[in-house]
Amino acid sequence: MTTYITVADVDALLGATWTTEEKKPRAVLMANTWLTNLHLPEFDPVPEDVIQAGAEVAREAAAGNLYGAKETGVTAKSVSAGSVSSSKSFSESSSTISAGESFALALLAHYLGSGQVKVVRC
Repeated sequence: MTTYITVADVDALLGATWTTEEKKPRAVLMANTWLTNLHLPEFDPVPEDVIQAGAEVAREAAAGNLYGAKETGVTAKSVSAGSVSSSKSFSESSSTISAGESFALALLAHYLGSGQVKVVRC
């Protein structure tokens, strides 16, 4: 795993009260794991936008919004009350992305690329 951010980085960006002291190391560990799994390029030093993205993800991790439990095996849910009913079907692989994760992905978009390579002829 690559270390993109530290507790000190997150404290500097979000203020020391972004979560309780005992949650900070695990939240930063989870954020670094999340960033590592994106297969970002190697940085030396780590750019500010990557550190900001990591801080956003660390805040989500501390709040319990990252790597949450997933419900599997259920593909449909329905609710009815009297003559009113509602049903929704979900894919087993569907997941919710938190606001912090979405913001972090937006910050990192230019590092993640589109999967296309620009070819220049010399």
